[in-house]
Amino acid sequence: MKRRPHSPGFFRRAATAAAAGALALAGAVALPAPLAQADATTSGDVIANLWSYNWDSVAAECTDVLGPNGYGAVWVAPPAESLKQTNYYWWDVYQPYSYDLNGRFGTAAQFASMVDACHDAGVKVYTDAVINHTAAQTGTGYHGTTITNKYDTPDWDPDDFHTSAECADSDLIIDDWSNLTEIQNCELLGLPDLETEDDDVRSGIAAYLNKQIAVGVDGFRIDAAKHMPVGDLNAIRAKLDDTTSGAEPYIFQEVYPGATPAASDYYSAGDVLDFTYASRVKSAFQGNVSDLESLPSSGVLTPANSVSFVTNHDTERNGLHMSYKDGDTYRLANVFQLAYKWSTPTVYSGFEFSSSDQAPPNSNGFVTDTDCAGGWYCLQRDAAVTGMVKWHNAAGSEAVTNWSSKSSSVIGFGRGSAGYVAINNGSSSATYTFTTGMADGTYPNVIDNGATTVTVSGGNATLTIPAKSAIAFYDGEFTPCGTSCEEPDDGTSTVTATFSEYAPTTTGQDVYVVGSIAALGGWDTSKAVKLSSAGYPIWSGQVSVPINTSFEFKYLKKDSSGKVTWESSANRSAATTTSAISLTNSWNVANANATDVTFNVTATTDWRTNVYVVGSLASLGSWNPADAIPLSSASYPTWSKSVIVPKSTSFEYKFIKRNSSGTVTWESGTNRAYTAGSSSGYATTDTWK
Repeated sequence: MKRRPHSPGFFRRAATAAAAGALALAGAVALPAPLAQADATTSGDVIANLWSYNWDSVAAECTDVLGPNGYGAVWVAPPAESLKQTNYYWWDVYQPYSYDLNGRFGTAAQFASMVDACHDAGVKVYTDAVINHTAAQTGTGYHGTTITNKYDTPDWDPDDFHTSAECADSDLIIDDWSNLTEIQNCELLGLPDLETEDDDVRSGIAAYLNKQIAVGVDGFRIDAAKHMPVGDLNAIRAKLDDTTSGAEPYIFQEVYPGATPAASDYYSAGDVLDFTYASRVKSAFQGNVSDLESLPSSGVLTPANSVSFVTNHDTERNGLHMSYKDGDTYRLANVFQLAYKWSTPTVYSGFEFSSSDQAPPNSNGFVTDTDCAGGWYCLQRDAAVTGMVKWHNAAGSEAVTNWSSKSSSVIGFGRGSAGYVAINNGSSSATYTFTTGMADGTYPNVIDNGATTVTVSGGNATLTIPAKSAIAFYDGEFTPCGTSCEEPDDGTSTVTATFSEYAPTTTGQDVYVVGSIAALGGWDTSKAVKLSSAGYPIWSGQVSVPINTSFEFKYLKKDSSGKVTWESSANRSAATTTSAISLTNSWNVANANATDVTFNVTATTDWRTNVYVVGSLASLGSWNPADAIPLSSASYPTWSKSVIVPKSTSFEYKFIKRNSSGTVTWESGTNRAYTAGSSSGYATTDTWK
């Protein structure tokens, strides 16, 4: 074996479905402190899996998103030099060429800077460790290393690898997935298999991991752990240094389900990623979520020894688990994972793809900065997910209580008296009364960042849960009711006012509603009600306002520095009776004479090209492509988005395409024309010209 200051990492790309028996994941950390000691805004145990992000983007995400929202750790790609092929694939990094920390995701200096930035934000860093094997192909790596013999690398000599003698199979390939010797001594998909029973090899691997620990890395996800004996992994672990915080490095392992070997065989070496958990969640959210009541007895791993996930960078591509392409159902499955007390949860965020082998956005193979507005699906930033991370931290180790299955699509459960969540996986809103176990009072709904509130009276809450959404609240800041939360019968009763405002914003801006009554801040901008951007560019929220009351209101924007920008139109006016009201507006468009039009267009695009609508109205960008409305590709090749326009108004519009470099392509032909009516719920059905 060559002497080196570092060492290898774990697993090639994920064995495809055909080789599924090869794959696996693992892990679980200690749960946060009980509620009495927990602060919902501080870091807990939730792991953000940003596996495809380059180092600069991870650093920015730790600083701007993960730390402020209470994530405990970030899991990143292998920091090593890997095979650079003529065609780029996402799994290239699972073919390590050398254990130099300069690679596809950035330089060694950028890696160290990323670790420091995450630590400054209170976020630990776990790296993917590919230490079972090296590259199956010869060529040149991302830092210039050239290999002509796959068994002779900068880190390893030919005698550091298993041969057909140890494999007991002449072709050296794993053929029999029930044969432990083959699984652990033969080559997975032709990847040279390191002889981890050799102490020199163990020392070399430990040196590589210790080099990362010296930079500040807090732990490792061990790739292809199933393909190494647990005794070898424990021997390597014994050679690892303590982290810069003074703790042992946290270990979680990829062990695909199967009896040879079983995931439970690896508990002594660290936690294990729970593939069965992700499969059960997928089955429930694509079937009956009420089935999740029996989750603990469904074959999932023990919570103290496991790390849960809804999907990851391997399984989102082979159909084994859910993916961002499942849309709101995928988001809702992550809400459940964060609410349910089980193992340590991970939230995966990656790039959009149209083929299973597709590489992340890159320049000459080197991953470019993450752009959540194009080419990436940034679930970790979603308001419902960040709200649930805080909810999860506040709930701590409280047990699941008050489970209620209202239908096959609607469930609710609490975590002691610490928090409650109701989930609606159905296609229409649902109203039910839930026994929450919570103290009486008014709570903000973390799913929409507090734009709506929940009232608990006598321990019960009557909730109207939107389709494919949830309502969640916890015992943090809330307004107690005293002896009762029943509405008084003295003329001070309230009704719900739903505010919807079409308002494009710049980065860092949020939209608020403020008005003449106390419920809307009494014109005090510091007490304005923040709206949710979940339907951007439409901002919405619900406010309890007095019945039989006339009031004025207006929308405003606030940026991260607190600068306030008022809309320039006159004060808007509204009046309540004894029924709920809805107020639909557009920024700087005179009061409520507005309606919604959903634009639908069938349009095929190249990778990283998006479709927009632009038109003659201010709410359609006034023909300025820079202000065009981005359409959603969730139902590709149909692109759609709801836009607020004035009622009973005729206008013209067209669709445009914009690629990643900003080049705009207008559709051909004359302008399209449409006339909005005086009610609501209008839609177009178009095909790109």
